Amino acid sequence: MSNALSADQVHSNFDAAVKTYDVRGLVGTTLTTEMVEAIGAAFVDEIGAAGKDVVVGHDMRDSSPGFAAAFSDGARARGGNVIAIGLCSTDESYFASGHLAAAGAMFTASHNPATYNGIKMFRAGAQGISRDTGLAAVRERAERYVIDGIETVAEPGSIREVDVLADYAAFLRGLVDLSGIRPVRIVVDAGNGMGGLTVPAVLGQTAGLPALPIEIVPLYFELDGTFPNHEANPLEPANLVDLQKAVLEHRADLGLAFDGDADRCFVVDERGEAVSPSAVAAIVAVREIRRARAADPDAEIVVIHNLITSKIVPETIRAAGATPVRTRVGHSLIKDAMRETGAVFGGEHSAHYYFRDFWSADNGMLAAMHLLAEFGSQEGPLSVLSDAYDPYASSGEINSTIDDVPAAFTRVVEAFTGRAEFDELDGLTVTGFVAGDEPFWWFSVRPSNTEPLLRLNVEAADVVTMARIRDEVLGLIRG
Repeated sequence: MSNALSADQVHSNFDAAVKTYDVRGLVGTTLTTEMVEAIGAAFVDEIGAAGKDVVVGHDMRDSSPGFAAAFSDGARARGGNVIAIGLCSTDESYFASGHLAAAGAMFTASHNPATYNGIKMFRAGAQGISRDTGLAAVRERAERYVIDGIETVAEPGSIREVDVLADYAAFLRGLVDLSGIRPVRIVVDAGNGMGGLTVPAVLGQTAGLPALPIEIVPLYFELDGTFPNHEANPLEPANLVDLQKAVLEHRADLGLAFDGDADRCFVVDERGEAVSPSAVAAIVAVREIRRARAADPDAEIVVIHNLITSKIVPETIRAAGATPVRTRVGHSLIKDAMRETGAVFGGEHSAHYYFRDFWSADNGMLAAMHLLAEFGSQEGPLSVLSDAYDPYASSGEINSTIDDVPAAFTRVVEAFTGRAEFDELDGLTVTGFVAGDEPFWWFSVRPSNTEPLLRLNVEAADVVTMARIRDEVLGLIRG
């Protein structure tokens, strides 16, 4: 063996780190440099990238540069030619993959704490790789490489550094024209993540682009993988508090919050209140449907939404003359569905937004630009625009640490049998039977793909119904 761990220990580490659609683990424990190097070699083998380019980028976490270098070593050992793009957001790495027609890997643990890191891998054109489309095979090869060692091919690959930030910024500016919007003031909380690099490039002038009628008030733009101010997870309300205060203090038109790798964007209105990602998805969907319809009046237009988005999202898609398609949760899975259906846009409850014009990949910055374009083309406040797409009561995502997930699911099914219909597309979706004027309700319970949690989302026609269902289901989940 090439390392001190037994085969069983190697298998256990990979079992902990390789998830459904990416790799995620504790640095030095369930994700080590040796594992990462083996994954780089296995990735090149599995996708047939020997002699071809492989993009490698990383976020600002302390462990990311070393992991990126290890992956590059493994990839080169098996013949991959590494294009090292250095510090970047995840959507910037997708741009590099699409723009350069190269497969690649992005080192980030997204919103997870500083002790974590991970790898998002993709084929050329930012095509996602999940467990069912190659990630399981990469894992199997990598385990063998950790145990037996990596054999270097006769012609190892090369490595070169390429800066794609300016091209990335120009590309996004070409997709959404913000030059003609009314002047707006926005607060942006980068959370010490990669938004501190990409926001000034795309919405500002650091990439050499013309000035936009946007005044940016920056919060935590310093790149710092220890996240000294708050976790880079805007999905948690506590991490939006500083942004909300700043929006009110600066009398801003709106606020934007990016997660650690800046592929997700959350929005706060002028009142300092969070705008539902489902409302953002509905607003962007209308714009993308409108654009597709203008290009081809007879086209059949599809928009993706995952099963946890608000009921308003498919309602809005249908009202705009397109077909909504409901999918499972997960970026690689949704990217596959985008390609399979030819969807122009896709939205998730977690503020991941996918665009056909961006290689069907997710891009929080592009979603923010669409929102700014829509808001900046009318005179009212953001709250008026967003409230029109947020008519129902939602619990938000509630996480519970559960030891026995099957038992929790059984309790839920038994309690709601005869009262609702069940859907097991992704976890368990329960939709209440509605008769007469009874208010509608539904909820989703699903295990996290990256953490030991059970996630609950509830939506109903009114707050009272939502709270009643929420409390009942939480009682069942937590036993």
